[in-house]
Amino acid sequence: MMRKVLTIAGSDSCGGAGIQADIKTITAHKLYAMSVVTAITAQNTMGVNAVCELSPEFVLAQIDAVFEDIYPDSVKIGMVSNAGIIRVIAKALRKYKARNIVVDPVMVATSGGSLMRDDAVQTLVDELFPIATIITPNISEAEVLSGQEIHNIEDMESVLHQLSKTTAASILLKGGHLTNVSTDLLAMDGKLLRFEGERIRNTNTHGTGCTLSSAIACGLAEGLPLERSVERAKKYVSGAIGAMLDLGCGSGPINHMYDF
Repeated sequence: MMRKVLTIAGSDSCGGAGIQADIKTITAHKLYAMSVVTAITAQNTMGVNAVCELSPEFVLAQIDAVFEDIYPDSVKIGMVSNAGIIRVIAKALRKYKARNIVVDPVMVATSGGSLMRDDAVQTLVDELFPIATIITPNISEAEVLSGQEIHNIEDMESVLHQLSKTTAASILLKGGHLTNVSTDLLAMDGKLLRFEGERIRNTNTHGTGCTLSSAIACGLAEGLPLERSVERAKKYVSGAIGAMLDLGCGSGPINHMYDF
C-alpha cells in the first residue's frame, strides 16, 4: 500500500526548501506527497525578497480537502508564519486525529531572511508542540525557544533538558550550525540519544532542515520507530549534501534525487 505524507509549509520559488524540498524528499523515499501551502515566498539562494501569507481560512480549506479524501500517514509542518495560521492548523489536526506529526519550527531561512512573525513563536509552542510527535529545531531556533545561547554540546544538552519540560514531544536538536560539531541530540522518552554525522565541506545547504524533517516524516509514515526514522533521515540528508550540487550565487540547494 502506498504510504502518504502531508507537508504543511511555505513555498520556495527557487525550489531548494519549503514545500518543494518536502515533495522531492517524500518522492525520493517512494511515498506519496501532498501539500498545504501556508505562504508564498519570493526567494533564492541569496535571500528572501518577499513573503505573501495565505489566509488562515484558505489554509484550513486545503487541510480539509486533504483529510476528507486521502488521509495522510504522517504530517510534516514547516513554515507557519503567523498565529492565525498556527491555530487553524492545530485545531484541524486535532479534529482529524492526525498522527505522526513532525514540527520543524522554521523561523529563519538559510540565507538569513525571517520567515516567522515574533508574536507567532509562543503560539507555535502553545498550539503545535503539544500535538507533535517530534520537534526539530536547529541551534538558532532552539536559542529562541529556550532563551539560552548554545555554543557547545553541553549547552545543547542543557537546552534540551529545559525544552523537554515544556512538551511531551521528542526533540531533535540539530547541531550542524555549531562550528566544529556535526552532532544531533534527540531527547526521547527521558533519554538523550546522540547521532554523529560526517561534517561535509559544502556551503550549499539551502533547505537541509526542511529535508530532514520531511525524511523523518517518511520514516514514521512507513511505521519505523522514531530513532530509526531519525537515523535514516540523517543519512539521506548527508547523501544529498555530499552530492555537491552547485546552483545559484548564494547557499545553494542540495540534491534530493542524488540516489536516482
